Amino acid sequence: MINILVTGGAGFIPSCLTDELIKTPDYNIVAVDNFLTGKKQKISKSEFNNFKFIEADCNNFDQMKSLFDAHQFDYVFHYAAVVGVKRTTANPLLVLEDIEGLKNIFKLSAEAKVKRIFFSSSSEVYGEPVELPQNEKTTPLNSKLPYAIVKNMGEAFCRSYSQAYDLDYTIFRFFNTFGPKQSPDFVMSKFIKQALNNEDITIYGDGSQTRTFCYVDDNIAATVKAFKEDRFINDVINIGNDKETSILDLAKTIIDITGSQSKIVFLPPLKEGDMTRRQPNAENIRGLLNREFLPLKDGIEKVINSEVYKELNGL
Repeated sequence: MINILVTGGAGFIPSCLTDELIKTPDYNIVAVDNFLTGKKQKISKSEFNNFKFIEADCNNFDQMKSLFDAHQFDYVFHYAAVVGVKRTTANPLLVLEDIEGLKNIFKLSAEAKVKRIFFSSSSEVYGEPVELPQNEKTTPLNSKLPYAIVKNMGEAFCRSYSQAYDLDYTIFRFFNTFGPKQSPDFVMSKFIKQALNNEDITIYGDGSQTRTFCYVDDNIAATVKAFKEDRFINDVINIGNDKETSILDLAKTIIDITGSQSKIVFLPPLKEGDMTRRQPNAENIRGLLNREFLPLKDGIEKVINSEVYKELNGL
């Protein structure tokens, strides 16, 4: 058996990751979450006896040490984090607590001689774009927001522990990923819920800011392939679609797909954290997928028709 730890296992992307990993009976997966933002409804359900969920906090060293002592992990996916632009900008000290989680997970992984650690970084590390598309190797990391700084620190932990302990790593820089399990306070899931309820769709600023929306199945397919095929060892890769969509166009598309009576309402711009544009260099992820990304409209329809999305959003 291959023993795998997934942190943040009651969150959106990590729970989708475990959904995929548990399909391989030779993998024994342990997921942990402290339920700060995670939901019990998102936790994976396995038809095999190869999955266990444990309520625990990565920022608590004693809890993590007990976990590592009880399981000889071969691989670690460290995805636990405080996320969301409004949440992280409103609670900067809460974000900084995740540094303790970095210390704990990397120290214990090194001591346990874990074969590779996978770290979920973010497109936020790029800050306001100085070049497009944003390239893993050449684009400067210029964000000063606490969330981005902590993610940048996580990347530094990867490189430092690799140098000091030969702990292999892969850094995934996630761009906007969406899917049925996404929390309702993110732009895609929020707009869909507002549209389905015929409520006003609220946009910060004039809606000209762009994002590149990647359906979660593409995210998971790429990251799992990097894991299974030993790709991007001691390297960093953007995980995201490279097709830009303005927030205003996103709202209009969702209204069109749902046949909603919603009106678009513009709110004052956020004071910080709402980058004007975002677009990854997607050459590496395309090489992993070996196919095109799921089109935006198809992904939105998948969310709308998902029973999981309806359950999580009370629809």
